[in-house]
Amino acid sequence: MSVTSQKITKEALKKVKSILISQPKPKRSPYYDIETEFGVQIDWRPFIQVEPVSYKEFRKTKIKIEEYSIIIFTSKNSIKHFFRMCEEKRYKVPADQKYYCTSEAVANYLQKFITYRKRKVFVGTKSIVDLANYFNKHKEKETYLLPCSNLGAKKVVDYLEQNEINYKDAIMYNTVACDLSDLDNVTYDVLVFFSPLGIESLFENFPDFEQNDTRIAVFGSSTESAVAKNNLKVNIKAPAVETPSMSIALKKYLKQSNL
Repeated sequence: MSVTSQKITKEALKKVKSILISQPKPKRSPYYDIETEFGVQIDWRPFIQVEPVSYKEFRKTKIKIEEYSIIIFTSKNSIKHFFRMCEEKRYKVPADQKYYCTSEAVANYLQKFITYRKRKVFVGTKSIVDLANYFNKHKEKETYLLPCSNLGAKKVVDYLEQNEINYKDAIMYNTVACDLSDLDNVTYDVLVFFSPLGIESLFENFPDFEQNDTRIAVFGSSTESAVAKNNLKVNIKAPAVETPSMSIALKKYLKQSNL
């Protein structure tokens, strides 16, 4: 698989004809307008995928879901796979089960699985720290279960351990690299990444990958760090003051390279 690097130079700003976005293709997206406006081909391909842990495998952990009074959710996947595991276990989640959600988006997704009541759903603004008051009130008498992936939830775990909260993390799904072997001889002018896992998947599939002329776009500081760790160069970044989203960052770059 081939790629392109950039400093803001004439060579780095050479015309972009193709872009690969390392996510599933959405039904609606501002990227579709970018294709039309700048005459570029945008392809979509997830670099990572989520695989469920079977109940048979989960049983080996000897974790008993019914023993935990509060479930901590950090993502939609953690919700989805918690309720899937309960179904496979044939465990009916009590109507009075309590939940801590790290964001409003996570709490909203929870409504797909339960009847939403404020007295049992506690919501943070964007991180586990926002729930500090609830933890402080109840940590002596409650037990907490943290459904997560094989990658864990480091920031959440760090908070729970620093505050001596009685919790158990439970791996209910795995995040793994997709098979990208069909892209072996495909070249894109720009590769777009949204997480360090995308970079890991790139090198797992193509261990001899060299950036050469491919420009790399990244979202977030952790993704940028993963690029640097692998001796690649970041050419397009978001979020920033002028480019709060990746679509805006790409558009700004393409105005220099393609117009």
